[in-house]
Amino acid sequence: MNVFGDLLSGFGTVLQPEYLLFAAIGVTLGTFVGVLPGIGPALTIALLLPVTFSLDDPIGTFIMFAGIYYGAMYGGSTTSILLNTPGESASVATAIEGYQMARRGRAKAALATAAIGSFVAGTISTLLLSLFAQPVAKLATTFRAADYFALALLAMVAVTALVGRSLVRGLLSLIFGLFLGVIGIDGLTGQARFTFGTMELLEGIDVVVVIVGLFAIGETLFVASRMRSLPEHITPLEPGSSGKGWLTRDDWRRSWGPWLRGTAVGFPFGALPSGGADVPTFLSYTYEKHRAKNRAEFGKGAIEGVAGPEAANNAAFSGVLVPLLTLGIPTSATAAVMLAAFQIFNLQPGPQLFDRSPELVWALIASLYVGNVLLLALNLPLIRVWVKVLQIPRPILYAGILVFATLGVYASTGSVNQVFIAYGIGVIGFGMRHFDFPIAPVILGLILGPMMELQFRRALLVSNGDLTVFVTRPLTAILLGLVVVALLVPYLPRIVARLRGRSTDTKRLTFAEED
Repeated sequence: MNVFGDLLSGFGTVLQPEYLLFAAIGVTLGTFVGVLPGIGPALTIALLLPVTFSLDDPIGTFIMFAGIYYGAMYGGSTTSILLNTPGESASVATAIEGYQMARRGRAKAALATAAIGSFVAGTISTLLLSLFAQPVAKLATTFRAADYFALALLAMVAVTALVGRSLVRGLLSLIFGLFLGVIGIDGLTGQARFTFGTMELLEGIDVVVVIVGLFAIGETLFVASRMRSLPEHITPLEPGSSGKGWLTRDDWRRSWGPWLRGTAVGFPFGALPSGGADVPTFLSYTYEKHRAKNRAEFGKGAIEGVAGPEAANNAAFSGVLVPLLTLGIPTSATAAVMLAAFQIFNLQPGPQLFDRSPELVWALIASLYVGNVLLLALNLPLIRVWVKVLQIPRPILYAGILVFATLGVYASTGSVNQVFIAYGIGVIGFGMRHFDFPIAPVILGLILGPMMELQFRRALLVSNGDLTVFVTRPLTAILLGLVVVALLVPYLPRIVARLRGRSTDTKRLTFAEED
């Protein structure tokens, strides 16, 4: 069956009433958590992971998770515009111009261009996902064990090198995740590893326990430590205070170009390892600022500075799904949590997923189209409701998260010891946030580490222990070369600065000798 036939089949599934309900719950819940500062889609999906054990239908679960991801990205724009407090890091660029527009009484226009830009970018990028996902999956069927090892290594190193401020801290986070991933019984030899004689650790540490501990418990402890310096209530700007309408004809004229350009930037970056949504949003903002006819308006509320980054933000999500569904490689923390959800249902994203579970894949892709429409239809009328959500007292909000996290871990594992492990990991997560260690590398190391180790050992078995198997195949060598490049990227600005400094010193010395 061709792509459009598969997509129509997916629409036939997702348009059933129960799946429409899952999609509506997802986008509504996602917008709710996106509006609340500090609570993102990764934490929300992590909290809901234990609930999936009681759901027999993976299709509805992933439709809801995709809606949460999309909704959280849109919700982050609301706090950015009305409060100058991005709910997600990818919404930081939106806050620069969106909040200034709100201060000038143009909050409605800023919210409208964010919502419509999200819809346009989400629809176009989902269409690209529909067209390119299956060909990429077919290409991935040619991958060998050495290729998968190199690809997993590239994903982990690239995210580690680029998401944090310090490469050393990122690598330490990655090593911690790899350590958690190898705890338990070795699948090939049957030997216990790093169990320290504890029967509880023979089956390893559950992914759900780690994710809930790092995101929910760790985030709650971190916020609690800063509670005295944070206001108990948040007072945002009212979106309708100026009495002005939504988008004018001039606003439409100035917005449609940034919507399309933001989509063109966001989708490919989302598909790259470590691409995510942060980089394309700032690239879009910078580009729109440089090409604007009236640059002086930037910093004072230019609508292009809202339209472009919001489009790039939402387009990146569809890009993230390309490596996740076709290669089983997550390129963001939220994608890593979704990969853990696949594993709960004994599904392994990758080249075989399109053949073994086509109904799930195409229903998930079709739900993105439906979710875009639901976001546009629900959120513009509900903006005042989301503003009221911001007034929930922080102590009540985070205490509730802690309760749900505890109940979720116990419900999914049935073990008090696993609850203690989750809190222990939560304390480590609190320390990581306090000392600015990135969290995403831990999740990637935990999930991709065992797969990378398995593929590494398989490659050596096939080659009779010959390590040259990792450099003789061109694809493997290229991927490993990209790993080296990813490690060098954080140091490039320093290297370039030093080279320029030496060049300047040489010129000065030459001029001095001539004098």
